[in-house]
Amino acid sequence: MITLLSAGKDISDLGGIVGFAGTLMEGIGEWGVGLFTLLETVFPPIPSEVILPLAGFLSQQGELNRELVVVTSTLGAYLGGLLLYALGAALGLERSIRWLSKLPLVDRSDFERAANWFTRHGRAAVFFGRLIPGVRSLISLPAGAARMNLLTFSLFTIAGSGIWNALLIYLGAALGTQYELIDRYSAFLNYAVYAAIAAVILWLVVRRVRRRRGADTLA
Repeated sequence: MITLLSAGKDISDLGGIVGFAGTLMEGIGEWGVGLFTLLETVFPPIPSEVILPLAGFLSQQGELNRELVVVTSTLGAYLGGLLLYALGAALGLERSIRWLSKLPLVDRSDFERAANWFTRHGRAAVFFGRLIPGVRSLISLPAGAARMNLLTFSLFTIAGSGIWNALLIYLGAALGTQYELIDRYSAFLNYAVYAAIAAVILWLVVRRVRRRRGADTLA
């Protein structure tokens, strides 16, 4: 169990999804965080905004190595980006978008937004796009389709992902210093997390249904 040094408690004492997620994060360790980040890059509905702050929170308690979490999460983001880069280079942008749009809760407009961002900003979009939700995970696809220089792509991806990941991790670490406050309001925190997850899923499903109905109407 995770022993919170400042409070002499386990994170599982928080209960609910927060306690469960903390226990799970402890079990997978730093390299598991990297794997989660890789999956988040390839499958955007998995949010790094939840995973990485929690990892930072646990690092504040001494259960995860904070610097190693930054390294593994950045490596995971780079490998995930490299997969999408390779897909874009192999299939081209249109075929890649058509294939990936079939994934659950992913919409064609997400990929088109990333492609438009890359068209407007060029290779700099690979760096700055890593800092923008909704673009961050998908910018590698148009970069690969455009056959962007692989070394430049790698440097920009690692730099942008490293900055974003470190920011979320260190914010979580700062939150970890306020464990007593979190413990006091853990029930409300769990309700907030449940509500946020439900709202995101509902929004994604409604958006998908509306897109399909619009396509059927045009057909």
